[in-house]
Amino acid sequence: MTRHLHIVCLDVPWPADYGGAIDMMNRIMMLKKLGITIHLHYFSYNERGMPNELNQFCESIHVYERKKGHRGFSAKLPYIVSSRINEELVQNLQKDNHPVLLEGLHCTGILPQLDLSARKVVVRMHNEESTYYKELARSESSLLKKLYFLHESKLIRKYNRQLPDACTYACVSREDIHTLEEDYHLHQVKFLSTFPAWQKVNGEEGIGSLCLYHGNLSVPENEEAAIWLIKNVFSKVRKPFVIAGKKPSKRLEKMAHFYQHTCLVANPSDGELNDLIRKAHINVLPCFNKNITGIRLKLLHVLFEGRHCVVNEPMVKGTGLEAACHTGTTANAFASIITQLCHQPFTSEEITIRKKLLGDTYDNEKNSRQLIQWLY
Repeated sequence: MTRHLHIVCLDVPWPADYGGAIDMMNRIMMLKKLGITIHLHYFSYNERGMPNELNQFCESIHVYERKKGHRGFSAKLPYIVSSRINEELVQNLQKDNHPVLLEGLHCTGILPQLDLSARKVVVRMHNEESTYYKELARSESSLLKKLYFLHESKLIRKYNRQLPDACTYACVSREDIHTLEEDYHLHQVKFLSTFPAWQKVNGEEGIGSLCLYHGNLSVPENEEAAIWLIKNVFSKVRKPFVIAGKKPSKRLEKMAHFYQHTCLVANPSDGELNDLIRKAHINVLPCFNKNITGIRLKLLHVLFEGRHCVVNEPMVKGTGLEAACHTGTTANAFASIITQLCHQPFTSEEITIRKKLLGDTYDNEKNSRQLIQWLY
């Protein structure tokens, strides 16, 4: 019997070039491989367009406009939710009783208009969004944006308390599960790990040629981490240090070339970035979020493809991946760990540890089969 599924995405999932899109796209591809007939619905509101690449995975595709600016604002609902409430989407979903996968809290504004007693609905929680927006506010330098992020965080927290208990909520981290159960009193909360593009540990034994930090450099938190590494760690450690990522600011470009042993690779392709990760001897990934939510795919990227990984506690807390990383708490600790690791080959024993830690948890096929059980 053919199993049909509606998937509602907060954004177009192709190209899979950021964390949320990677998670959504790999899930779509695996569900298709397992025989699910997919009816895709997504919101188009940016330069990502309407890619033809999605046609091979979906039986039907419906594109909706996200309401921009004042048209999307609501006094009671978070903007990320209210701007995606769409009557045409509701009408399309009401034509049948196929299960629905809502990608992100962003897409849940239509839940009051769906008969939850007659169909299965799973909400994929990409983050605990009120915490995420609070962290965006903390790292934002613009006062106007900071106030917006704080206001959105408060609205999301209030909105979360109204979420229906009839849905299943699939979280990417144990920390997020705890928050949904304890703070918002939801009962059908499950763990479903993120769906990475990497399914095999490919880190090479031996010694690499550089230290690397990577991330979307247009995100304030990532720029903050890169500048912190230059000023506080690689000012002391005279080892080749590369910063790589999308859309670096002029400030970061200037900072990255302050020392002769530091440099910046702006807007690398996926292949170029993966090549840098594999060539690096040490991937350095600090995180300065005070409140933890979700999981960072760049951590998984380096653990699947790279050698040594140096982090601080916020980067690995609640992931179960602590044993695969070297953790430091201060700039001096980072400098000391990096200095020691520079002469320490990456070994087969460390590869074995990673295979054990990553293999089961981030198996996209196994996790898709679990999701299918919740949907049918």
